[in-house]
Amino acid sequence: QVQLVESGGGLVQAGGSLRLSCAASRNTFNTYTLGWFRQAPGKEREFLAAITWSGGVTTYADSVKGRFTISRDNAKNTVNLQMNSLRPEDTAVYYCAASSRIYLGNRQDAYDYWGQGTQVTVSS
Repeated sequence: QVQLVESGGGLVQAGGSLRLSCAASRNTFNTYTLGWFRQAPGKEREFLAAITWSGGVTTYADSVKGRFTISRDNAKNTVNLQMNSLRPEDTAVYYCAASSRIYLGNRQDAYDYWGQGTQVTVSS
C-alpha cells in the first residue's frame, strides 16, 4: 500500500506562485507513475500532470503547460508541483496520485492511490 499526503496549498493572489508537495509513505516499490489532479467547486476532477518514477518523463494537460512543472525526488519519496502565473480559475482542491503502471494520460482509473487533497485559492 502507498499513502500520499499533499501539502503546500493556501491563498495566493493572481499572478503569484505556489509549490505543492506530495509525500509518499510505506512501500513505493510498485509505483511507476505519479500524477497531479484538481477538482474545482461544481466541477469534476481533472488531470494536470504526470511523471514516471524512475525516468522522470513528464506530461501536462494543455491548460497548465508553460505554467506548472511536475518533479520528483526519489530519495525522499516526494512529488512536487510548481505552479506559476496562477489565475482565479486555478482555485481548486489539488490531489496527488500514484499508479502501478507506466501511464502518462488523463484517466483517473489508471491510478491506484490518492492523497486527501490540499486547497489552493487564487484571489483576483
